Order: sequence, then structure tokens, then C-alpha cells
Amino acid sequence: MAKKKKNDPAEYPQTEAEIRYQPITETIETNYMPYVMSVIISRAIPEIDGFKPSHRKLLYTMYKMGLLTGPRTKSANVVGQTMRLNPHGDAAIYETMVRLTRGNEALLHPFVDSKGSFGKQYSKDMAYAASRYTEVKLDPFCQELFRGIDKNAVDLVPNYDNTMEEPALLPTTFPNILISPNLGIAVGLASSICSFNLAEVCDGTIALLRNPNTPIDRLMDLIKAPDFPGGGYLLYDREKMKKVYETGVGSIPLRAKYEYDEKNNCIDILEIPYSSSIEAIMGKIADLIKAGKLKEVTDFRDAIDLNGFKLTLDLRRGIDPEKLMGKLFRLTDLENNFDCNFNVLINGSPRQLGIAEILKEWISFRLGCYRREVEFDLGKKRDKLHLLMGLGQILLDIDKAIRIVRSTEKDADVVPNLMEGFALTRVQAEYIADIKLRNFNREYILNRVQEISDLQKQVADLEALLGDEIKLKSAIADQLREIKKKYGKPRRTQIVGAGEISVYDDDELFDENYQARFIMTREGYFKKITLQSLRGNDEQKLKEGDEILCSEECDNRPEIVFFTDKAQLYRAKASDFEPVKASALGDYLPAKLGMEEDEHPVFMKCLYEYNPAHNFILFFENGKGVRVPADRYAVKSSRRRQTAVFSGASPVVAIFYEDAPIDLLLTDSQGKKMLISSSLLPVKSTRTSTGVSVMTVKSRQKLQSAAIATGFEEAEKYRKRKIPASGSIR
Repeated sequence: MAKKKKNDPAEYPQTEAEIRYQPITETIETNYMPYVMSVIISRAIPEIDGFKPSHRKLLYTMYKMGLLTGPRTKSANVVGQTMRLNPHGDAAIYETMVRLTRGNEALLHPFVDSKGSFGKQYSKDMAYAASRYTEVKLDPFCQELFRGIDKNAVDLVPNYDNTMEEPALLPTTFPNILISPNLGIAVGLASSICSFNLAEVCDGTIALLRNPNTPIDRLMDLIKAPDFPGGGYLLYDREKMKKVYETGVGSIPLRAKYEYDEKNNCIDILEIPYSSSIEAIMGKIADLIKAGKLKEVTDFRDAIDLNGFKLTLDLRRGIDPEKLMGKLFRLTDLENNFDCNFNVLINGSPRQLGIAEILKEWISFRLGCYRREVEFDLGKKRDKLHLLMGLGQILLDIDKAIRIVRSTEKDADVVPNLMEGFALTRVQAEYIADIKLRNFNREYILNRVQEISDLQKQVADLEALLGDEIKLKSAIADQLREIKKKYGKPRRTQIVGAGEISVYDDDELFDENYQARFIMTREGYFKKITLQSLRGNDEQKLKEGDEILCSEECDNRPEIVFFTDKAQLYRAKASDFEPVKASALGDYLPAKLGMEEDEHPVFMKCLYEYNPAHNFILFFENGKGVRVPADRYAVKSSRRRQTAVFSGASPVVAIFYEDAPIDLLLTDSQGKKMLISSSLLPVKSTRTSTGVSVMTVKSRQKLQSAAIATGFEEAEKYRKRKIPASGSIR
């Protein structure tokens, strides 16, 4: 029989009866949702202990390897052992370890004491050494992660192949969820949690333990603001910070820390925002220097050494370092934002929580862990007390106990005979039967029995503790005070209020400000010519057949808007263009601004602001015209291109900018003209309005041109007082 080829249609159902149609909702539910939930729950989103599964598996493996107290071992050894819990491969495990190390500097309180090269959090290119060269052990700080784990504080679950157990969560004795920064992207869900100062978080948690209804403002006084491992400055706005604390969503502005070295005339940048990298900053500085926008800097270099981070900028003589840094803050990642999105897994469900809610959830989690620890200790003490109570029964008649043992013929009957002779339980009888013969004396038994009163008191204390939540919370608060005293550190990120920040406007920041003439031709060429260059040379070089369409004089600071024949608007800064001489053709705008094929600019205007009292005036071939307020073209984002900026019902003929009424001369394809005041045109709030009829044009005719009427002879003969109107031939 012939073998079927791959993808042979005969392998697939041929009739509609054989085809099973599956609703898309069923496909998503059976094929997609399990993957989604796996990524959310088992990979990307941290749980209330502050760890993702990959972190937890690694740290628990190191704990079981004895690396909390033992010497360092090769990282490759840890990676190999961790694969018993984490099946995602050695590279992924090692990358997880790298971020947790002291050497990487990604955490305020590293969990792994490391030796060797582990790269740096602030550098994307600084590679870490291979796992066979580096050594690790758990930092002593990890004692607080595992305290109580051997006392049934948390559930243990089977690993992926059911050969061993691992903790579902770590019983952290402090709110690690707010101490360790965490970023994770799942499917349709992301988490971005910044780090806070350990001492401050302990104070805030103690306040909530005392009073669950602690006001958010009081909490903000205790937990002042996020604290990042990289240091730098946090630009503090209390209202915005309050929103982050309440909702778990918001943006935190960070700024680099620098020093000016007057002797060497250079700036040393010593700390950068946590979400920046030195490569991104240096790349942007290089681009600015190449574009001629950072002439204040003569050279820059990566000066990172054993003392830590340093980026050095060499300055030209006479440059104000504060103004230069203000410019760099504006143009580079030396100032950027950390976007907060506090998504946390609570009992397997993702929830977006504010600071107070996160701490309350942690308190609930910690109470459960601590209660289980106490129950474990109570069980052990009850068991011991039970054994000693049986031993106390023997003390009443030691000779009888010896007689029972000696007279018993079979070993298996010793325990039952002791149980019968002294009314003991099997556990008590087993314990007594295992006592060595040399210890069957009054002194040994008395010494052991004396522990009963202490054990009874301890059992009563533990039972009282379990029955009183206030006492449990007080014990947790005592642990937090101990942790704060032992591991608390001063803030790394300095809080700076809005009033403490030097703010410079564009005139001060951009020293390259000068008067220039901006020219745009009909063919789409653009020139920025300084007035100094124009003196004595007003003759403009143009391509053959080209002509000047727009010309305007202003300085180097405004935004320039370009309208095109495709009803689109392009924006550019005046400073984006290099000055040229009148004898040059200039920049070709379609290429410079990235216009579409066969798209051409038709109007240009320099704007410092989008004044709602000013208007753009547009005329179309069908004889219609409209005025649109300038502020209708303003955008909040930094978009360079804006679509649908005017109606596409008829081709545009001319565009003007009006800050006061102007006279406009319209000419149709028959040569007829009419003169009107722009005030006759209605103002429409919609950019794509088709306008109203202004000049009546017959079939197969069109409005051919429009121009500002300056020095027009016999103007009154063509003037029209109402619209629409027909043009005249004089």
C-alpha cells in the first residue's frame, strides 16, 4: 500500500459530517486560558511573600543545601540542584540568581552573598561570568525568609515530577513584597513593584498592626517614598504619591545624582534612576553631540571602577553645569519615571492593591504563618509533657516497673504490661521502655519530672497566645522591631521636593538661540537661514521652476507645523534643522519628516503656543472655506504626525494663519477674482469640517488660488461683503 505523503488531504475529514465546528469561546477556554493562568500564577506575578516561583525555588534549594550557614559553593552546583524544582533550564535559573546577588546591585537587601563577576543592574552590556567561575551562598538576611519553615509555617507541595516537596510560599518575617523590586509581564497583566526602605516599611506595618484603620497620610509619614538600590533623587509630589499609595498605580519621577569637579571642569554622574542604564544614557548623549544639540560637552566616558558607578562629562569653558544638567535631564534618561503597577497574587488570584492593602494582606499571611509555628511548638511541648507525666507515674513505684520488665518473658509484652501496671498510654509506655537501665533511678526520674511544671506553664502561655490575636500581632511587631534594628539601612534614594528643584525654561537651557528666516518652497524644500547669514545676500537658490511658498522670521525655539496635501500635519522643532546659507537648496521635507509617497507640504507655520483666539484658514477647490481654531491642532503627546487635520472632500488650495482679520484675494480657473475679509468665514470647532461656500464656481470650474491681499490696486472693486459670491473680471 502506498505511503501517504505529509499533509495529504486524505488524512483530514472530507465531509461536513466529519468536521467538528468549535466555537471560538471554547477554543480560548480549552487551549488558551490554561496557558494564560500558568503564566500569571506560575511565572510572572509575585505572591504576597514577595517572590515569583523561580526566586522561591532557587532560594529554597540553597537553604536545603546548607548554604545559609555553610561556605560558598560554585554557582553551577546551585543551578544544577535547583533544576530538581525548576525545569526551565540552567540559563534561566542562573539569570534569576544573578539578580538576587549582592554583586549585581539590583536589590536594597540582596539574598545571595556572591563572589565573582555578576554584572550590574545599571548596565545592559556588562555581562556576568559563567556559573562555573562564580561562587554563592545565602546572605545572613535570608534567616528572615526561612524562620519557621521547619515548624510547618507554610504548606509544602510536590515538585513538578512528584519526587520531593517545596514550599508554596516562604514565611517571610517582614513585608518582602515591598522591600524587593519586582517586574513581571504575564498575558494581559503586568506587575511593577518598586522597593521601599526596610526600616520605614517595618514602622508602617507596626502601625497597621496596632490600628488597621491607620489613615493613609499617617502611613505616608512613616513610609515616606520608594527607595531604590541605585540611589539618585526622587522628585516628590505628595498628591501623586498618595495616589500610588491608595491605588497601586502611578508614576514616580527619578533623577540622577551628580557632582561638579571644578578643578577638572567636568561633571561626574554618580547615581542614575533605577529604570535607566548607562548604555542608554551614553547613546543618547552621543546622538545629541552628533546632531549639534549638545555643544557644551567636549567628551564623555564610562568611568565605572571598584568604587562604583561614574559617568564623566568633560565641559567647555564657561559652561554653567546646573543649566547643562537641566538640559540633560530634559533630553536623556538621566531623569525618567518608574511606572508602578502593584499587581500581586493573593490566594492564587491577581489583585491590584495599594500600599495599605498590601500590608494588610501580608499581616493576614504572617498571622497564619506565625499561628502555625506556635501550634507546632505547642504540639511538641504537649507531646513531651505527656511523656513526662507517664514518667511521673513510674516515680511512684520504680521497683514495680523493674519487676514488670524483669518478669516479662517476651519483648513484645513489655509495653502492654507497663500500660496495664501503671495505666499508661502506649506512647508513654514505649518511652519508659526505651530508658536505659542505668537511668532507672530516682535521681534521673526526679530531674526529668521537675520539667513538668515549666512545660505546663509554657503550654498554657502558648494556648493563651493562640487564643489572643492581639498577642499574636504584638509578637509579630516585636519581630519587625528586631529586624529593623538588625538590618535597617539609611535611605539610598534622596527625597527632593518640587521647591528644591532648579527649573530652567527653554531660553535658558538651549543657548543656541538666534533669529532666523524659515523658508519653504512649493517643491517641498526647507531652509533655516540665520539673519546674520542673510545680510547682504538675500538671493535664494531654488530648483528650476520652484518658488517660495511660505516665509517667516522668528528665533530658534518654536515648533513648526507643516500641512500637507494628504490632510496630514507634521511637527518639528525649529532647532531640529541645521542653519544653511541662502545659496543652498536646504532640507527636502518629505524625506526629513518621513512623509508618505506622493505627499507634499502646502503650508508652514512657526508656533510658540496653540492660541485658541487664533485660527487656521483653509480654502478648497470646490470654492468652500473654513476657519478652525489653532488649539484644535494641539496634542498632549509628542506625536510628530497628525492625521485628518482638514476635510478631504475637495483638494486644498491654500492655508493661512490668522491672529487678526486679514483680506484674502480668491481667483478661480476662469480668472475671476473676489476680495473678502477673513472675518466672513465661520469658525468651526471640528478640524475636518467641509466649511461653507465662499466663491461660487460653475461646473468644471474650480477655485485656483488664494493669497493675502497686500497692496492690491482697486481692491474695493473686487470686495464682497457677503458670502457666497461670484468673482468678477475687471
